[in-house]
Amino acid sequence: MSSKRTARISEEIKKIVSSMMLKQLKDPRIATMTTITDVEVTNDLRYVKIFISVLGSAKEKKDTLEALKSASGYIRKEIGKKMKLRYIPEPIFNTDNSIENGIYISKLIDSIKEDEDKNEE
Repeated sequence: MSSKRTARISEEIKKIVSSMMLKQLKDPRIATMTTITDVEVTNDLRYVKIFISVLGSAKEKKDTLEALKSASGYIRKEIGKKMKLRYIPEPIFNTDNSIENGIYISKLIDSIKEDEDKNEE
């Protein structure tokens, strides 16, 4: 199967799941600052790994991940309604800490710049 096709399917699933998180999923455990950072579909289209980033405490991350895992059957059904595929991939949710790591690195760079400015004076 071509990688272009799996990339297109991944992007479409990303759009569907992100709009579902905004409009359809009403679980209070899902944090408001939840974003989908990446979606990877396996070559046989049986599974889809959805990477989410939650800006908040560790408890909010854990609760959001549990809520999405419990809603995975509903999410799979909605993906099947909106996409015409032979196999509807089973969603697997994972956390992605890349945004938080980027914020941390940015703060480190800012603190180094401040230290250099103080040493120049």
